[in-house]
Amino acid sequence: MADSPDALNPRRNHLLAALPDEDWRRWAGQLEFLPLKLGQVIYESGQLQSHVYFPTTAVVSMLYVMEDGASAEIAVVGYEGMVGVSLFMGGETTPSRAVVQSAGGCYRLRASEIKAEFNRYGLSMQLLLRYTQALITQMSQTSVCNRHHLLEQQLCRSLLLSLDRIEGDHLVMTQELIANRLGVRREGVTEAALKLQKLGLIDYARGHITVLDRPGLEQRSCECYGVVKVEYDRLLNWPPKSPA
Repeated sequence: MADSPDALNPRRNHLLAALPDEDWRRWAGQLEFLPLKLGQVIYESGQLQSHVYFPTTAVVSMLYVMEDGASAEIAVVGYEGMVGVSLFMGGETTPSRAVVQSAGGCYRLRASEIKAEFNRYGLSMQLLLRYTQALITQMSQTSVCNRHHLLEQQLCRSLLLSLDRIEGDHLVMTQELIANRLGVRREGVTEAALKLQKLGLIDYARGHITVLDRPGLEQRSCECYGVVKVEYDRLLNWPPKSPA
């Protein structure tokens, strides 16, 4: 829910929580809460970006859209990171589209403010650069996965990445959304999802997916999920470790 305590807590976002105290005190007064709806487009390909976004409970899918309208996901962002790295990497636009995959809350920061913070050349800049490296790894691995691995493996990877960015084991994903993310036909998504359901790994019905056996899902996935997870953990200590 966009108005839940977690959604309204800016430091639920992993990057905001990792800011040095001095930087956080400066950032806190500049952040603006924004509820995000399922399917909402945060920015379009080639569009000038006015803000960066730090999800708290929302999950955002970054899609590359072809001239004929076909699309494929290049990365997914949740409360581990931010949307809009091009603003402090020297660009005002990006060729991707950012679409809300899971409704929830986020905080946004104006373009001028994130640039000013980045140009302070402090610990926050180092944090943002480490996150950008992790994000590039996810993008690169997704590209390799989509080219070389089976659709079933791609679906497992996609589900696991989404699962890491929400609380619980329930995902809201229509066939159309999954097909757009993976850049495949809906019929292929249906076949792969039903196979995972028959194996007892997920329960899939009318756009709702409940993961029943996460270890089993990880075993059916390709190496790509593990590569991305290790890199996020190395650079950002993500996902957060469960208490002993």
